[in-house]
Amino acid sequence: MPLPLVIADTPLDATVTGLMAGQVEVLPWSAVEEAIAPQVLGLYTYGHPLVDAALLDRLPGLKVVSNYGVGVDHIRLPAAKERGVRVGNTPGILDGATADMGMTLLLAAGRRLAEGDRYARSPAFTRYDPGYMLGREIHSSTLGIIGLGRIGQQVAKRARAFDMRVLYHNRRRNEAAEKAVGATYGSFDDVLAQSDYVMLCCPLTDETRGLIGASAFAKMKPTAILVNIARGPVVDTAALTAALQTRRIYAAALDVTDPEPLPRDHPLLRLDNVTIAPHLGSATEQTRRQMAEISVENLLRGLRGQELLHRVV
Repeated sequence: MPLPLVIADTPLDATVTGLMAGQVEVLPWSAVEEAIAPQVLGLYTYGHPLVDAALLDRLPGLKVVSNYGVGVDHIRLPAAKERGVRVGNTPGILDGATADMGMTLLLAAGRRLAEGDRYARSPAFTRYDPGYMLGREIHSSTLGIIGLGRIGQQVAKRARAFDMRVLYHNRRRNEAAEKAVGATYGSFDDVLAQSDYVMLCCPLTDETRGLIGASAFAKMKPTAILVNIARGPVVDTAALTAALQTRRIYAAALDVTDPEPLPRDHPLLRLDNVTIAPHLGSATEQTRRQMAEISVENLLRGLRGQELLHRVV
């Protein structure tokens, strides 16, 4: 009996392939020719590829799309629903790790850690100068969270340990979350205007695409720091570059960019007041193991016609 045929967008890590071994046959997208396409029953999205109506139409036998991660903005959910294809993801398990990364970036940008590391390794560091490379304080400052969902709430809990005042903005106010994490609701403009640090924790939707652009930067303090642990397109890259170049804001710290990765000659990469990580939000050994287990289980359940552990569509 042949194994169910599954395609994946990119080479998978050893944990994922180990969990799939003996249960499915995995082929790369590039190997799927028209003759094979009708035999494909599962699609495993590992590196945020675009899954749109055109791709789904090429795979008429598809039963399930299993996403390695929680964000599914790269999957056209209405198209999947129309074709009866179930979509699964891995929510909940990466909230803590991503919030940790948000605070890591906040601390690094505020205290100019990346700059300090480069300087400490350079020939220029020959003596200690107490007046050099002064940063911004974190404790007792104001953090504005855009998107007080699961990850945003985890960020707020960590911020309280630094005695930070926590503001937030959601499309809909969440009074239960406010009480749970000690956050105060404000309008989008007010949160931008009052915050020393603005952290983006919102999903990428039509409403949030380009949410932080020139008009948003104009409302922020010149001493403010932007932290993005959401999705790159939530921020207008050209506007961010200009805001940093002109010192309209103090600094930025990005776990995600648009595009991702940035072209190697992009001006953002030459600026000292931006810290960039290569999308490490959930990149811990423990969290990635759980993501692999749940996403593979979603895939196998979908192939068997069973309910997914976590189903988006």
